[in-house]
Amino acid sequence: MMKQILHQIENSENLLLASHISPDGDAVGSLTALGLAIEILGKKVTLYSESPIPAVYRFLPATGRITRSIKSPNEFDVAVILDCSTLDRVGNAVDLIEKIPMIINVDHHATNSFFGHLQLVDTWACATAEIVYGMIKKMDIRINKAIATSIYTGILTDTGSFRFSNTNENAFSICREMMEYGVDPSYVAQHVYGFHSVGRLKLLNRALNSLEISENGKVSVMTLTQEMFRKTHSQAEDTEGFLNYARNIKDIKVAALIHEKPDSGDKDIGKCRYHISLRSDGAVDVSAIAAGFGGGGHRTAAGFCIDASSEEIKSQLFELAEKI
Repeated sequence: MMKQILHQIENSENLLLASHISPDGDAVGSLTALGLAIEILGKKVTLYSESPIPAVYRFLPATGRITRSIKSPNEFDVAVILDCSTLDRVGNAVDLIEKIPMIINVDHHATNSFFGHLQLVDTWACATAEIVYGMIKKMDIRINKAIATSIYTGILTDTGSFRFSNTNENAFSICREMMEYGVDPSYVAQHVYGFHSVGRLKLLNRALNSLEISENGKVSVMTLTQEMFRKTHSQAEDTEGFLNYARNIKDIKVAALIHEKPDSGDKDIGKCRYHISLRSDGAVDVSAIAAGFGGGGHRTAAGFCIDASSEEIKSQLFELAEKI
C-alpha cells in the first residue's frame, strides 16, 4: 500500500493536502511536514484546513500558507487526507474533495472508516506524524529542520509530551532523529505550552468552576458555553488541554468536556449544538462510546457531536458512570 501511495504522489502534478476541522498539533504537523517534503519533489502543493490554525502552532513552517477555502476540485489530481477517521472530518469542503480523482487516506485512528481510493492506516502509530515520517523516508527525501520541526511537534503533542498510552518506541527514536536535523525541544515546548493569553486563563477558571463529578467518582464533566467565550474574549483554540484537568483527578476513569458550538450551520456541526470530547485512563474505551453517538477516535481519546441540552448530555454521561 505504501508503494502504491508513493507511486500516486510521485506521478501527480497538483496535490491537495487536508486535515480535520479544529486541527491539533498532529494535524498541523503532519500537514506541513508532508507538504514541504512533496514540494521538494517539484510538485505543486495546496495545504487546506477549514478551521483557523491555533495560535500555539503558528510557529510551525508553512502554516501561513494553509488556505481555508478550495475554489475547484478540478485543479487537483490527488488529495491526501491526513489524521481524519472519516472524510467528512475535513468539514464543508468534503463534497468538493470527493470529486478529486485520487483520494489517499493517511491516519492512525482505530475508528478509521477506510474511506478513499488508497488507505495507509496504522492504528499502532503514536501519531499520523509518525506515518508521515515513514512516507518521507520511503520517498528518499532529505529531511530538513523545517520538516523535522513539524514531525517532532506532531508526535510531541499527540503523545501528550510522551505521557499518553499511545507513546511507543518510535515516538522517542523519531524525535531523537529530528533533533539531529536541528529541532530545539525547548523552542517547540515554549510555543506549544509556554504562552497563555489572559482570555484563556479566565476561560479555564470558568471551566474548572463548571466541573461536576458522578456519584461514584468515576466520571468528571466540564462545560463550556458560548457565553463563557464571549465574557472572557477567548476562542475555541484556547481550550487546548482543558480536559486534562478533569481527567487527572484521582479515581476518574472517563472525563468529558461539553463544548457548546456557535450557531454557524457548518457541516462539521450540522444541527449538533454541542461537541463532546472524551478522555479515559485506559480502563474504558471511549472510542466505543463516541461511536455510539456517531463519533470516533482512540481508546483513550475520542469525541462526537450531539443535538441535545447540556443537562440531557450530563444525564447520559452520569448514567454511563454507573456502568463503570
